[in-house]
Amino acid sequence: MTVETPQAPDVIKEPQPNSLFGRRTLGLVIIVIALLITTWLSFAVGANKMPMAEVWQGFRAHDDSEAAIIIWSLRIPRTVAGLLVGAAYGVAGALIQAMTRNPLADPGILGVNAGAGFAVTVGVGIFGLSSVSGYIWFAFIGAAAATILVYLIGAVGGTANPVTLVLAGVALAAVLGGVTTFLTLIDPNTFESIRNWGLGSIARTSIQDTMMVAPFIAVGLLIAIGLSGSLNSIALGDDLAASLGTRVARSRVFGIIAVTLLAGGATALTGGIGFVGLMIPHVVRWFVGPDQRWIIMYSIFAAPVLVLAADVIGRVIARPGEIEVGVVTAIIGAPVLIALVRRRKASGL
Repeated sequence: MTVETPQAPDVIKEPQPNSLFGRRTLGLVIIVIALLITTWLSFAVGANKMPMAEVWQGFRAHDDSEAAIIIWSLRIPRTVAGLLVGAAYGVAGALIQAMTRNPLADPGILGVNAGAGFAVTVGVGIFGLSSVSGYIWFAFIGAAAATILVYLIGAVGGTANPVTLVLAGVALAAVLGGVTTFLTLIDPNTFESIRNWGLGSIARTSIQDTMMVAPFIAVGLLIAIGLSGSLNSIALGDDLAASLGTRVARSRVFGIIAVTLLAGGATALTGGIGFVGLMIPHVVRWFVGPDQRWIIMYSIFAAPVLVLAADVIGRVIARPGEIEVGVVTAIIGAPVLIALVRRRKASGL
């Protein structure tokens, strides 16, 4: 008599940590490659058409030729600015979404950019400031004040409510934006220097202004990376995070400092580029999951891809003129915002 050996039932294998790490690493490599491609396109493509051979020659020569002047005086400074502010806006959005547990939050929607822009307008109108080195401190003060004010308004019963935060941010941005527009209309000549700045532009940024802002954004990025582990605990709720040993209050203070440095510095340089901090962290979260360490790392590289791609599109579709990068990201970001609002569980992380 033959006894049949029972077959083991099929087992559904769970994704292994190593495979998840490998997938995340591969995705990061792909994003870095995309960043390199968009960086080269930002050097090579513009309102002034040039063959690739001429672009490469101008890039290498760095002489008085037309190609070299266009590349070194115009395209390289705006590309460096796009890389810097893209990372700043992306990580600022990731921080705000993590601290408020709200995937619909970003520096634009929560009024941080509007606060920085309003403060810069006051600095230009009252104190006669006309350079980034002069009004960067106003941008920091405005960004910090807006961040704290929105959080205080949204902290109903001592807890930040995601819906209330969005409403408070949108309302504050509308008020500050309206007052800013009113001030610029009263005396157009005074505010002529920041008229295009208010649209969100990297076209007229100089390398000196970018280097002025770079240390502040670098410090903000380092603080964000250092906070990423604590943000994972805060996502579980303040009480549970505290029980796990996370100093919630300290983490939020450093988070506000990082958002101020990132959003304030980037807004001082470009005037505010909307929707980057909303789209990038949310799309990244779909791919890497809720781990804030990976979300912040991905955002550092993915957000500049969006900014540079939008800038290249703005140069190409309006030749011989240009469309500001802030306008292009708004056109892209509006449908994304609608899609996020329509998703289930869009109000919380």
